[in-house]
Amino acid sequence: MITNKTKYALKALMVLADEKSAGGSAFTIEEIAEKSSAPKRFLEHILLDLKRAGLIGSKRGRHGGYVLIKASRAISLAEVLRLIDGPLAPLPCLSRHAYQPCEDCADEATCRVRAVFGGLFATYILMMESLTIADLQRDSSPLERFAQSEAVAGE
Repeated sequence: MITNKTKYALKALMVLADEKSAGGSAFTIEEIAEKSSAPKRFLEHILLDLKRAGLIGSKRGRHGGYVLIKASRAISLAEVLRLIDGPLAPLPCLSRHAYQPCEDCADEATCRVRAVFGGLFATYILMMESLTIADLQRDSSPLERFAQSEAVAGE
């Protein structure tokens, strides 16, 4: 389950992506909060995290605010989830970005728990890394497009 913080980050990125495609003017925190239905007090911290990660930028002045500086099709859902919530792997021994061996595991190669969750996680991470903010903006379901692209790749 994603956290509210991640959900608000995704909504804010979609607002900024919509604005970028519509002309690129900057949005204030208040405008982003209103358009995304996210609480302003949470957005302040979230937008700073997104800015530090190089996904958004800020403009000062009368027409200042936040703007998307990375293309929405180049921002994967996995990138945002990791940025806001940390590692995605269900077990530390499966993480590519925060790997740690499990304390109670003598042999990763024969660990049945790792094998089962590794298979599930591989499918999950493939999907999360292939879906982007641009996919969230489209009318059709991102999962339907993912399934269609997998079917075409398998032919």
